[in-house]
Amino acid sequence: MNLKQELQQMNNRLDKLRRKRAGAKERGDEAIAAQASNEIETLTKKLTKVKNQQRRQLSKQESDVKSLPFKRALTKAEQADMGKLKKSVKGLVVVHPMTALGREMGLSEVTGFAPKAF
Repeated sequence: MNLKQELQQMNNRLDKLRRKRAGAKERGDEAIAAQASNEIETLTKKLTKVKNQQRRQLSKQESDVKSLPFKRALTKAEQADMGKLKKSVKGLVVVHPMTALGREMGLSEVTGFAPKAF
C-alpha cells in the first residue's frame, strides 16, 4: 500500500475513533471513552510518522529533480503535445506547480527539468 492510501485510511480511522469517544462521553461510558482516547493517541503518533516519511520521500524526489542541470518553463504548445516533447528530450522530468512536488519546490508554472538543454 502506498503512503497516500495509508494516510487516508489512518485519517478515516481517527475520525471514527473521535466520534466513538464523543458518543461514549455523551453516554457517560468512561471505560470506552478512555480506550478510544488511548487508540487516538497511538494512531496520531503513527500518522505523524507516516507524514514525516512522506515528506522525506518528497524532499528526496525534489533534490533528484533539482540536481538535473537544465530547467525551463514549458510553453503552452509544448504542454499540449507532451508526448512528442518527452520523446524528443531524453530524461525529461515535467513538474506541475499544483502537484505536491511542485508546491514543495515553489514553482509557479509547468517546468521541465532535463540533463541537457532542450
